[in-house]
Amino acid sequence: MSVAGIIFNIQRFSVNDGPGIRTTVFLKGCPLSCWWCHNPEGRAQGIVKINGNTIGQSITPEKLLKILLKDRVFYEESGGGVTFSGGEPLAQPEFLSEILSLCRQAGIHTTVDTTGYADQAIFKDMLPITDLWLYDLKLMDPVQHLKYTEVSNYEILANLEYLMKNQAQVIIRIPLIPGITATQVNIEQLITYLDKFDPKPEVNLLPYHKIAIGKYQKFNITDRMIGVEELSKEETDRYAAQFENSYFMVQIGG
Repeated sequence: MSVAGIIFNIQRFSVNDGPGIRTTVFLKGCPLSCWWCHNPEGRAQGIVKINGNTIGQSITPEKLLKILLKDRVFYEESGGGVTFSGGEPLAQPEFLSEILSLCRQAGIHTTVDTTGYADQAIFKDMLPITDLWLYDLKLMDPVQHLKYTEVSNYEILANLEYLMKNQAQVIIRIPLIPGITATQVNIEQLITYLDKFDPKPEVNLLPYHKIAIGKYQKFNITDRMIGVEELSKEETDRYAAQFENSYFMVQIGG
């Protein structure tokens, strides 16, 4: 019997969540509470109501697949597919496993956009049915990571090493948050850590932007980034150059 999942958005014609034209499915629930979260309405588990707005809907893997197949022609023509994001998609492992398997059977390229914070057994189960991992790395310092995300980075680093050891296709995504992740110390630590992998993973740098301000206001969620300004192009380019100088393939944006 299929396990229904809880999603809170389906974004069609996405070009920033993996190769080609994609449909991105946002699954509800996330164990992290990042200060800069761009989808704060998706953090809580289950279907909730906030200020009269219902956030989340239940859907079966079979019904979701029918929706995803409507854009098959775009996936095939562009080399795209489907990306599962959130929230944290691995927080609903049974549902995610079923829909990934259905996509695989239908010949659809699959991507999982993850914080990396989950039991390693879940990664083991998902590995054969996931074509690409978009893997978030935020802070190398464990104390800082706990402060700004409310979880340890120990499991996140261990799971990344598991994926790399098992030759998974991985793109590292680093949010550049002024004064938090976008510091010289953190960037140098990230480069040193990632430099040990062979082959080196591609790196996407994601500059902080303020597009989520309206969500915090709409859903009456405390915004801890008030007063934080976006990085300049020069600052972003400088961080990108540091990775490039260490022979990483780097892209600014997803």
